[in-house]
Amino acid sequence: MKYMLAFYETAETFAHRSGPDAPAYWGAWKSYMDEMNSVVTSGSALQGPETGSTLRVRDARTHVQDGPSPDSKEMLGGFVVIDVPDLDAALAWAKKAPCAAAGAVGVYPVLPMAM
Repeated sequence: MKYMLAFYETAETFAHRSGPDAPAYWGAWKSYMDEMNSVVTSGSALQGPETGSTLRVRDARTHVQDGPSPDSKEMLGGFVVIDVPDLDAALAWAKKAPCAAAGAVGVYPVLPMAM
């Protein structure tokens, strides 16, 4: 079964993507991705939350908010889709994610779609 793992990071963690902490930050992610290589079907790291936008349509009016949501302490930093036997296997991979200790990992079953 396929699951999407959504990697949520804090602003402090995002700051480690560059500067003196960058090698350790990216090294941890590389090790994690190398370990799960056999189950990953797709995915990507995302640019920093300040580069994104959120669009909402309410009462036929479009509202666009640039940057991260001011209400959120954790921001989406990336995602992978994995193919594993069950939820327990997906949760085991989520637990190993470098962001799990300081941020969060969302685990979502992927809905099969015929196109």
